[in-house]
Amino acid sequence: MPNKLASNAALVIIDFQKAIDDPKWGRRNNPEAEARTAELLGVWRATGRPVVHVQHLSREADSPYRPGQPGCDFKEALRPGAGEILVQKQTNNAFLDTGLEASLRDRGVDAVVVTGVLLHNSVDATVRMAGNLGFETWLVEDATASVDVVDLSGRRWPAEDVHALSLALLSGEYAEVVSTQDVLQAARTLVVQ
Repeated sequence: MPNKLASNAALVIIDFQKAIDDPKWGRRNNPEAEARTAELLGVWRATGRPVVHVQHLSREADSPYRPGQPGCDFKEALRPGAGEILVQKQTNNAFLDTGLEASLRDRGVDAVVVTGVLLHNSVDATVRMAGNLGFETWLVEDATASVDVVDLSGRRWPAEDVHALSLALLSGEYAEVVSTQDVLQAARTLVVQ
C-alpha cells in the first residue's frame, strides 16, 4: 500500500445517487460505503484536494437513474460542493464522452482515489480506464459496494463474493486496493506536486 498521497490527488465519487437504494438492485454489501465516502469527502474538502462527482444519467426508460426521477439526485451527504467537478455520464465509464480526463489533466492530477457504486459495473469500468490512461489509481474497498448477481447458469452470487472477486480482478494491474483508513492515513502525508 502506498503511504503517501499526492496533494492534488482527486477523489472520484461514482454514482452515489438516491437510485442505488431502489429495491430493483436487490441485496448489497458495504452499507457503510456512503458514510466512508463522506468521511473521505470531508478530508478532501478540508485539504483543498480536487473532488469529482460522477452522476449517471440513464437512457433506460425503467432505470431509477433516469433524469427527471428522484433517484437521479445525489445522496444528501455526497452532493457536489462549490468548485467541485461534476461529470455526467450515460455509460458505465466515467471517462467516456464526459471530459473527465481533460478536467483532471488540466488540474495536473495524476492520481485518483475512487469510491462508489456499483463496484462490478461503473466503478470497475472507470477504474480500468483510469489505470489504462496512466493515472495512479487507488480503489477504496470499503467505500464501494456490490449487489447480488445471477450468472448465466442461474446461480446467485452473494454481493460479498461479487465484491471480493471484483477487487481481486482490479488489484495490481489497474489499481491499488486500499481501505478508507489507508487513504486517511496517507492523506496526512502530503506529497507536493
